[in-house]
Amino acid sequence: MATPPPSTSPTSASPESPLDYLGLHSDWLSQKWPDILFGLVAGILIYVVLEGIRLLALTLVKRLCVGPRVTFFTILHRVVRKTSHLFLVLAAARLTVSYMEPPQHVFQTVNFLFTVAAVLQAARWLRAGIFGFIDSRADLENGGNEALVNASGLIRTLVNGVLVVVALIVILDNLNVNVTGLIAGLGIGGIAIGLAAQGIFSDLFASLSIIFDRPFRVGETIDFGKGPAVVERIGLKSTRMRALTGEKLVVSNAQLLSKEIVSFTGLHKRRFTFPMGFVYQTAATEAARVPDIVREVVEANGVHFVRAGFTAFGPQALEFEVQFDIEEGEMSAINAKRHEVGIALLERFNALGFKFAYAAPAPTPPVPNTR
Repeated sequence: MATPPPSTSPTSASPESPLDYLGLHSDWLSQKWPDILFGLVAGILIYVVLEGIRLLALTLVKRLCVGPRVTFFTILHRVVRKTSHLFLVLAAARLTVSYMEPPQHVFQTVNFLFTVAAVLQAARWLRAGIFGFIDSRADLENGGNEALVNASGLIRTLVNGVLVVVALIVILDNLNVNVTGLIAGLGIGGIAIGLAAQGIFSDLFASLSIIFDRPFRVGETIDFGKGPAVVERIGLKSTRMRALTGEKLVVSNAQLLSKEIVSFTGLHKRRFTFPMGFVYQTAATEAARVPDIVREVVEANGVHFVRAGFTAFGPQALEFEVQFDIEEGEMSAINAKRHEVGIALLERFNALGFKFAYAAPAPTPPVPNTR
């Protein structure tokens, strides 16, 4: 705690009775009234300047807030708006009280009140900033997260609780109260609660990680090792997805983040490979035409041709491989286009007289004669 500068004035003596208080204040007022008057005027001017800065900051930041979307400047506006007049008054008093050379207890009272106001003001600023950040992430109309909307009540409660505890500890410490035991008790209690609810907190923090980091969003198609699935809902403990085959998948958030996630959303193109095999009776001149035929068919169906060519002399056929890219966003559209290209290739090669090879069925083993 700050102390006033040493003074040889009798006003710095410590009173021992109510009459001493009155006498001490009377002596201080009678001896230091010019300094007190100057300090009051200076304090008023400092308060006016601080209030002017607050109003100017509010005006400038408000002009930078465009539309209903919660942006950085919207959050900054909320933070500045939470600046209280009591804090500004006590800040001005703390800046000018030393010049007045007040009695010790007066200085300590002003210093303590300013400390309390500063701690509470810092808590208000932090609270406004954190809540503004949460609102910016939970703005559904601008790509926000539904899970954060559902969790915002719990997050606000936790933030309020933490800020109240921290502010209380700081205030008690300035009252010269030993807070070591309180801090140790809170730490031990927090560890006990964390160990008891380890699984719940693990999923909760994983959910917050998904919300703020956004590795995927609701409506996206992802694969986490169980096949492609569409994300339907991101909850506080689990994420619900719908597999392409129709099953509903419920996976805990902690388990989901521990796996490698492949997202199919935002792909500009997807590459497919078609293997083909023609019979060995195919003439070399006809086999040489395959890449050009494939290119013509693929491009005619509005698909980007990559490559096509002979790959190997297989045991049953002359093996070819076709690669093309489909620039579609939805999985259903991609599958439809792939089907369309495959049917078009089949029709063209059939029309040109190409014979596709196939593996001969395995011979049926003879039935032993048991007679």
